[in-house]
This record gives sequence, structure tokens and C-alpha cells, in this order.
Amino acid sequence: MNATEQRLYLSPAEYVDSDHAAIREHAERLTVGLVLDAERAKVLYEAVRDEIRYDPYVDYTDHGSFRASSVLAVGRGYCVGKAALYAALCRAAGIPARIGLSDVRNHLSTPRLLEAVGTDVFSYHGYVEVHLGGRWLKATPTFNASLCAKLGVEPLAFDGTRDALFQPFDGEGRVFMDYVVNHGTFFDVPAKFLMGEMARLYPALCRPGGYRGQNMDDEAGASTAPVS
Repeated sequence: MNATEQRLYLSPAEYVDSDHAAIREHAERLTVGLVLDAERAKVLYEAVRDEIRYDPYVDYTDHGSFRASSVLAVGRGYCVGKAALYAALCRAAGIPARIGLSDVRNHLSTPRLLEAVGTDVFSYHGYVEVHLGGRWLKATPTFNASLCAKLGVEPLAFDGTRDALFQPFDGEGRVFMDYVVNHGTFFDVPAKFLMGEMARLYPALCRPGGYRGQNMDDEAGASTAPVS
């Protein structure tokens, strides 16, 4: 990565708003005393993964669902919102980061989510690439530990030295999730594009105010639905 790219991926953006006071304060608090970038990236990753509850029923018509500082404020978010927050915290901590988008096939989900989405292929899944040790590493802080326990999978770990995309298998050896199409990486969340795509692909899910009802943790605790 050259000097221009480094400056770019350390810069604040509209949705990856790493210059927001709450983002900067949170990153500083979580990484105080840590020297190595890999250590700081790991701590920030675990904080986003577990302290921010995964919520696929957010309001996809609301720009705040895609903005790091908004996700931090409400304590929940879907994959892209959580990715924006992790990228913003990394940039605030001096670690270059960018947003990645891929289509994934989810083989284990709740019946309610599958009904709302209408397919086991989830388009434009958000993850993060962080620049550590001279290379870009993929990290996905989407599923909080409590949800993973109810879905029967281990929380996805990231140690700052290797990619962490998604657990390929659940605790019983069944395929859990795999990547279908990679849409590349972005300096900022392409929120307007995603809003349009989500409304086109998942109209039942995209309701103003969000698809409210049980949260994902409660649904997963009630039942899980293997999908072939």
C-alpha cells in the first residue's frame, strides 16, 4: 500500500465517520495501552462483534443504519452497519480499513428472517478489510457471541494475523455460510446504492421503521432452521 492509499483508508468518510467524537473516544478507550496494531485490531473487532447486537431487521430506508456513529449509539446493527463501525474504529486507531461487500449463502437462519428475505442468499453482506503486517486482512464482526451460541456455532475470531470471514460449519458439522459473489471493496459504505438494492431484492424486509418484532437473539433461542 502506497502513501496515498494509506492516507485514503485512514481518512473519515460520511458513513465510516471515524472523526466523530464518540468513535474516537470509543477507539481510544478500547485500545489504551496497546502498542501493536494487530492487538488493537483484535480488541476493536471483539468489541464490535459482541457489544453491538446483530440486527437484520433495521430500517434500511434510514441512512443511520449504515453510519458507524449511529450504530455505536444504538448498540445494534446489521452486517454493513457493524462493518462501518469496525472500519471507523480502526481508522480512528490509526489502522487503515475499508468496506467489503459480498453475496453469501446462509444455511442456518431463523424461519422469520428466511420468510422476510425469501431466499437463503443474502446480497451485499458487509465485512471489513484492515491493513496489518503489510497486507489486507478480511474481518467480519457480524454475529455477536450470544447469537452464535444459540445458532450452534463458535464466535468468529480475528487475531489480526489472518482472515476471518465466516465459520464454514456449525457445531454439528453442517455447512453454515459460504461466499457466492464478491463485489469488491470501498472507501465508504455505498449507502444510497444499498438502499435501492435492498428495496429491490427484499421488499418485505425493507419497511420504514424496520421489520420489528422479536430480535434475532430471541428468534434463534426459540428455533433454528437448517436450509438445504
